[in-house]
Amino acid sequence: MTEAARNRYSTGAMIFHWTIAVAVIVNWRIVEAAEHAAGPDRGALMANHKALGIAILLLTVGRLLWRWTHPTPPLPSDLASWERILAKTVHVIFYVLLIALPLGGWFANSLNGREVDFFGLFTIPALPVGENRDLGGSIFDVHELAGKAFIYLIGLHILGALKHTFFDRNGGIFRMLPFGKVPG
Repeated sequence: MTEAARNRYSTGAMIFHWTIAVAVIVNWRIVEAAEHAAGPDRGALMANHKALGIAILLLTVGRLLWRWTHPTPPLPSDLASWERILAKTVHVIFYVLLIALPLGGWFANSLNGREVDFFGLFTIPALPVGENRDLGGSIFDVHELAGKAFIYLIGLHILGALKHTFFDRNGGIFRMLPFGKVPG
């Protein structure tokens, strides 16, 4: 294996990364559309938001299992120590949010006595937590705030990848793509 290949993520990691990335952006746009909808349209959009959230949770568990069984490439050697710390911190926060947001949404729905319809294929039952609409509402508020913070972190992640690709020229985004130049 060449040094450049060792500096690139595996094909499986790339598939998980881009599938989850697209799903998160689509889910964000769905919930944004739901905020401007009413009645049955709002309900249908929120049902899709919840189902896609559960799919993101499952994909994230798969991604973590993949990560634990397949080595990740080292960070580029030219990163400043603050960049290394920031990159690792943002990635940890991503994983926390990719797990906590769907679980929090499911938990809040359960507190409101609601099941989650998975795209009409099957129903995910409410968690056995009893009904507490006030707590459910508070969890939804935290869920919304964490989702907004997630979008800003995604923006930071994209800016970092672009900086490393076009200014530092150390491979940046091409480490997570099957094409492009990754220095060896």
